[in-house]
Formats: sequence, structure tokens, C-alpha cells
Amino acid sequence: MTQAMSPLAGQVEEVSPGVRRILAPNPSPFTGPGTNTFLLGERQVAVIDPGPENAVHMNAILGALGPEQRISHILVTHAHLDHSPLARSLSDVTGAPVHGFGDARAGRSEVMEHLANVSDIGGGEGVDEAFQPDVLVKDEELIESEDWQIRALWTPGHFGNHLCFDWQGTIFTGDLVMGWSTSLVSPPDGDLTQFMASCRRLRALPARIYLPGHGPAIHEPHERLDWLLQHRLRREEALLLELGHGAATPRALAERVYTDIEPQLMPAAERNVLAHLIDLTSRKRISPEGDLHARALFRLI
Repeated sequence: MTQAMSPLAGQVEEVSPGVRRILAPNPSPFTGPGTNTFLLGERQVAVIDPGPENAVHMNAILGALGPEQRISHILVTHAHLDHSPLARSLSDVTGAPVHGFGDARAGRSEVMEHLANVSDIGGGEGVDEAFQPDVLVKDEELIESEDWQIRALWTPGHFGNHLCFDWQGTIFTGDLVMGWSTSLVSPPDGDLTQFMASCRRLRALPARIYLPGHGPAIHEPHERLDWLLQHRLRREEALLLELGHGAATPRALAERVYTDIEPQLMPAAERNVLAHLIDLTSRKRISPEGDLHARALFRLI
């Protein structure tokens, strides 16, 4: 897929009619060029994913407001450190309430809650443990101002409290669907069973454009989702093939199936593999030897 050139950090860019984007200055292998902060609205402005705690970025957000504009809502897709921390500071300055599905543990599946309780695996991408929304948003809830209405969609998988926001077919997809990269699914905060279900749910909805948390807009949203779903199914097939040779740990499997990545990304690859193994365990395709944990040996049933 051809991708447009990314904007410079702090620059305000219209990415879709009625939607502006400001790129946060936090590029990395996991964030691409940085976190996308979106502004929606003519008079009452919604800020979607304020981004990391960064004074320069907050000044860029405030500086993008016109003389008759004010921030009325702060919407957070999920509680990772590159998406949510600035929400509280921005709320303190503007008085706008922070909207989210829940705190950093909200929305976890039972199996991931168990994994978190029996292991020291921790989060893999930097969890905003302090995140606490002022307004708890339910699945399918409509959030409104005087000049816009947006629908929240609970879409766990990348993170338990992950929300997408649908505005007239423009869907802000957070880290569930991106064009520049596949999403990291890192247990216990990420859950591949939930991820696949959320992607299939989004695939069934009409959409004109996806605006992800990182990277450029996705102008062929359903095609991108089809590719992502098939990518996960191909990864599953590769893992099952490797397990056909005998029991293995997530680390050993990651080293066998991720043969083309930089060494520093191998821990993330191992977490993705663990997510697949937990999903396959729940579907009774494989089983761990003993209790389910991050270093267990898994084998075919």
C-alpha cells in the first residue's frame, strides 16, 4: 500500500474534511513517526489521543485552536504511554473531561487477568498505570457536542480498554489497525482472541477512511483489515507447523518464525507469539505443560 509522507512533529495538517492531525515528537520502532493526535470540531473541539506527556506537544495542540474554538472533550483510545498521559494535563488546562473505556486494567479477558496474577510478565509497550478517565464510555455510546457526534466502539485486543471512534464513516482506529505496521499484541494487556474479534467487527462496519494512532491515513480500510487478518492466520499456521516438530517455548518459536527482524525487536516478537499460543490454547489446538505462563512449553494436542 502506498503511504503518504508523514507530517513534521507539531505541524497541523488536515487529513480528512473536518479532522486535523498533530504529530507528537515521539518517533520509535513502535510508534513509527510518532503518535497522531486528532482534532475534531469547528467550535467545540474533541482531542483524540493527546499523546505522551510532553509540554511542546501540548502547546502545539493548544496553538492549533482558533479564537472561537475550545477543547470540550478529550477522547483516549487506550492507556499506553504514547497515547494517554497528556490527557490529564490537557484536562487541567482546558477543563475538558477525559473520556475512556476505563483504567489500564479495564476490559482484560479472564485468561489475561489470570496470566497477570500468576506471572511477572508486565506490560510490553509501556502502560499508563495512572490513567483514569473522568467519563467512562460504554460500547456503542454516542458522545456529542453542538457540532459533532461520534460513536465509541469497544475494540479490545491490542489493549483491554481500547476504543475506536466512528465519526460518519471516518474511524479513528488507535493501535488496532495501522497502515505502516501490524499491531503488537502483548499479553496480558493484549489478547489475540479479542484482537481478531475486534478486527472482524470493524470489518463488518461501513467505513470511508481509517485514521490510526500512528502513521498515515488508510484509504482502503477493508482491504487493510483483510490483509491483517490473513497475516495473523498465516502466523498461526507457521507456529502450528513448528510445534509439529515438538514442544517449544514462546521464545524458541519467535526465533524460528521471526527470521527477518532486528534483534532488539525480538522481545516484542516473543510477546506476539505468546498471544498466538494463548489463543490456540483457548481453542484447544495446543496446551502448555503445567500452568499457563510466559515461559511455558507448549505442545500440540
